[in-house]
This record gives sequence, C-alpha cells and structure tokens, in this order.
Amino acid sequence: MPLIKGCENYPWINFLQAGKILILLVVVLPGLYNLSLAQENTVRLVEDGGTGSYPAIMEQAPSLPTHTVFRPRNLSEFGENEKLPIIAWGNGACANSPWEHVNFLSEVASHGFLVIALGPMPKEGEKGTGKSTSPQMIAAIDWAIASSEDENSPYYKRVDTTKIAVSGMSCGGLQTLEVAPDPRVTTVVVCNSGILPKPGDGMPGMPSLDKAQLKKLHTPTLYLLGGEKDIAYNNGMDDFNRIDHVPVFVGNMNVGHGGTYARTHGGEFARVATAWYKWQLKGDLDAGTLFSGDPSGLAQSREWTVQKKNIP
Repeated sequence: MPLIKGCENYPWINFLQAGKILILLVVVLPGLYNLSLAQENTVRLVEDGGTGSYPAIMEQAPSLPTHTVFRPRNLSEFGENEKLPIIAWGNGACANSPWEHVNFLSEVASHGFLVIALGPMPKEGEKGTGKSTSPQMIAAIDWAIASSEDENSPYYKRVDTTKIAVSGMSCGGLQTLEVAPDPRVTTVVVCNSGILPKPGDGMPGMPSLDKAQLKKLHTPTLYLLGGEKDIAYNNGMDDFNRIDHVPVFVGNMNVGHGGTYARTHGGEFARVATAWYKWQLKGDLDAGTLFSGDPSGLAQSREWTVQKKNIP
C-alpha cells in the first residue's frame, strides 16, 4: 500500500516520504535524546532534595562552568520578601569537585540558600579531578552578585548580596580562611580544618597560611571538627584558642576527619552548619539557640563537645 494515498502514480513522492521518516529516525530523534541527556548532565537531584522547605537541585550553571551550584529548585519562591543568601564552599583535599559533599550541600541549599561549590558538577558515580584554588571562592561570590543584578539571569533580584558565607572542609577550610578577610563576607565556617603550626607543611596546593591570618577575621566564625581522631583537631582547636576578637564557636563530634558529609542529608554536620547559616545569614534566632545561651543548645547534645567565645 502506498505511503501517501492518491500518489500511486508518483512513486517518487512516496520515496521522499520514506526519506523524511528516515531522517526523523536518524537525525531528529537522536538529537532529542542528546538534549535530554544534556539536561540530565547539567541538573541533578541529590537524594530527595533535602529536608528543608525548598527542595534543592545540583546544577551546572551555563554561566559558571567552573563551579557547581546547589539551590532551591523553584526560584520563583524568592524575590522581594525572601532572598537567597550566598554560601561559597571549598572541598576537602583541594579537590576541584564537590563529589564528597553533595549530600551536605544539597541539604543546606534546601533551607533557602544559594550554595556555590568549587569545581564542575561531578558526574553520577564519579569523583571529579583536578585541584581548586582560593580565588575560585571569590569568583563564586562575584558570580552570585552579578547574577542577582543581571535581568537575564534566573537569579535576578533573588539573591541577598549582603549576606555571604565562605565555608570549606580540610583544604577547603584553609581556602576559606584565606579569603575570609574579604569585606563582603559576613560569616565563616571552617570544617575539619585549621591553620598548620608551620606554613607550607600541608599537602601540595594547600594555602600556606600562618596564624597571623586569624587576626584578619572580621565576622562570626564556626569551627566544626571531628574530635581528637580528626587529623585537623589540634590545628582547629589552636585556631579557636587564638581567636579572641570575633564571636567564635567550636563543635567537636567524634567522627574523625571525614565528618558526616556523606551520610543521609549530610548528617549532624549539615544540621549544625545549617543552623549557623540560618542564624548568621537569615537572622533566625531560633536556629541561633543551638549556639547561644548558657549552656548552648548544642552543648546539651550527647554527640557534641563545644566551646564558644564572645557569644552570649
């Protein structure tokens, strides 16, 4: 039976019709498949999107291919009444990929934060490669501010550019301390890290800081450490003991250097860090009770040992 009714005497028309179908199968459909695959490669759901009020996604933003963005999936919920504070994140081992921290960072973002981690978005099941540097944290902040001012950006007028955290784990914690003097920064979170007694003693690529860097802190600062079996414990506690000019809180949970980042929803480290971000970046006083008071809320936990200075 002819492909096109009424064209029995014009077989070349049917031949063309078959050709169109062939083109559709060979060219168009694979293109659509590749488009779908590309979308999957640039946006991904981590776990269930987190426990916060704003289910989060992990995204490779086209305008920031050097970083990974974690943010609420529905940006329309943010604008004039509520905006997204900025959190720049540096990874452990100076890794140029947040693959170890995706559960933690997705959980934080689900509570209404724009989290920008160093390094391109890791592929499913892969670790990512390369080393990151401290200037990438400044680049993350610059991008977030520029995006908030760009009428063509999905973040236009949705970002709180007056509330900025720099944060990181291990080497990322040293990167955090290196950029913390930036006057735009409003809080600092240092995880499983601390300045080494002798600059340059760390692994290759780590910022070579001395303890004088701590005097450059100008914002409330949180240290989260993994207890005495954390390789960074002595360095982090020495930092805490030296800091006396800004509010500072240190929490130790006996889990070692690896923290709880890979646990469901980032585990306890995510719960505590998120409370700090809510307090410092959103003015959430209820969240702040985890760190304020005598004793503080976290001091009453069996899992944590805490100390604080300059925090009522």
